[in-house]
Amino acid sequence: MKTLLIIDDEPAIRLLLKQFFQKKYEVILLDDGIQAMEWLASHTEVPVMILDLNMPAMSGAEVIMKVRASEQHKTAPIIILSARESSEDRILCLRIGADDYVVKPFNPEEVDARIDAILRRM
Repeated sequence: MKTLLIIDDEPAIRLLLKQFFQKKYEVILLDDGIQAMEWLASHTEVPVMILDLNMPAMSGAEVIMKVRASEQHKTAPIIILSARESSEDRILCLRIGADDYVVKPFNPEEVDARIDAILRRM
């Protein structure tokens, strides 16, 4: 079973996504980017990542750049899930390495379809 990291500082978002994806993935819930980097440092598998942009301590953009710079996890699919709607934010995230960008509020089925599309191309 593939691992899905859900990295978001909003507990309600984490729980909603866990309930939706737990039958399909091993779901790991993390509060922020620092926890995500610690998890990645201690695991060799390449997870799918759903990542919020606005988080304390380390932003989603910082996480993307660190993941893309790592040898071990640089191919991990990364989907940004953010309340920030500006095209500047979307363009920045895609340019630094996100595979997709979904704006909150969101439909979990759409997120699932986007993950499937990314995984088909890998």
